[in-house]
Parts: sequence; structure tokens; C-alpha cells
Amino acid sequence: PSDDTTMELWLAREGAAPVRFLFRDQLRDDAAAVIHTFQHAGISTLLLSGDRAAITRQVGAELGINEAHGDMTPLQKTERIAALKEAGAKVLMVGDGLNDAPSLAAAHVSMSPTSAMDITQNAADIVFQGKALGAVTRVWKVATFSQVLVRENFLLAIGYNVIAIPMAVAGYVTPLVAAIAMSSSSLLVIANAMRLNLRRNA
Repeated sequence: PSDDTTMELWLAREGAAPVRFLFRDQLRDDAAAVIHTFQHAGISTLLLSGDRAAITRQVGAELGINEAHGDMTPLQKTERIAALKEAGAKVLMVGDGLNDAPSLAAAHVSMSPTSAMDITQNAADIVFQGKALGAVTRVWKVATFSQVLVRENFLLAIGYNVIAIPMAVAGYVTPLVAAIAMSSSSLLVIANAMRLNLRRNA
């Protein structure tokens, strides 16, 4: 009997009955954890696949993905990403198939594993090693923390310019003190930025 949730391959030999082989994709071990991390952070997940719709829906349900659409062509994937961008969404695309290359190029940020085809890796912004998908959440966390540090450093720099410089101009502090304060503020900004390295290695 036909099963839309499995892939099949037939072997026919002369003088023998055809033999049917059934295949089913195996999910990466940490796939569900990665999806859960994003959803817990309030980020929607979307599965766009060229596989049969029944298989795609089954995988989506198994992983708890918000939306899952199968039987999609590369053009349809790209159009869906373009629609998300027009709606104001920031799109992170992760893919490893040949037909994912246009979608990877269309997304704001894209990632592909080293096991993907060369054209797919070339289209991605980030290529990660190994079979695990944990690199996706690590990159997202580092990028998010980087934004926090950038805002903090801007506030530190603005705080110095708003407070120290007017005091120096008004004569409340000597040029030497102002120079020391400027150097200290630069060191403080650098030290704050180095927190990113600590977070990355954590």
C-alpha cells in the first residue's frame, strides 16, 4: 500500500518480482530542542520543503513547528521569504538542499551545514560544522547579545560626552583629568565588548 509519509525506491530485476524499499528521513537529535528555544523566545518557526506535503506536515508536527508547507518549488520558497520580509519579519533561513540556495540568498541571514552541497554553502552567510543544529541557536544568542553590548557602549560613550566634556569646557576639571576620563571611558567600552567573548565561550 502507498504511504505518503515515506519515500520509496523500487528495484526491478529481469525474471524477479520488483522489490520495494521504503525510506524515512531521520531528524537531527537536537532539532526539537532548537525549535523549542526559538519558540520559547517568541520567534515563529516555519518549514518550507520540496518534499511531499504529508511528510512535511508530519515533520512539522513532530518538531512542534508553527507552520509546515510541502511540495514547494525554489521559487515558491523565495516568494514566501519575500512576503515575510515585506511584512516586517527578520528572516533566518537554515537549509542544506540544492533547491534551498535561492531561499538562503533571499533571507536576511542564512545558515547551512558543511554537509550541504557547495552551491548551497556558497549562498549561505554562515556555514557550520557537524550534524547538530545547536550552532543555529548559538549564533542567534551571540548576535542578540552583540546588539545588547552595542547599545550599552553607545550609552557609555554618550554619557561621557554629555557629562565629562561640558565639565571640562566649563573649567570644572583640568585637561589632565579630562584626558584620563576619556581614556577610562574607552577602556570601559572595550572591557564591556569583551563580555561577548565570555558569552561565546560559555
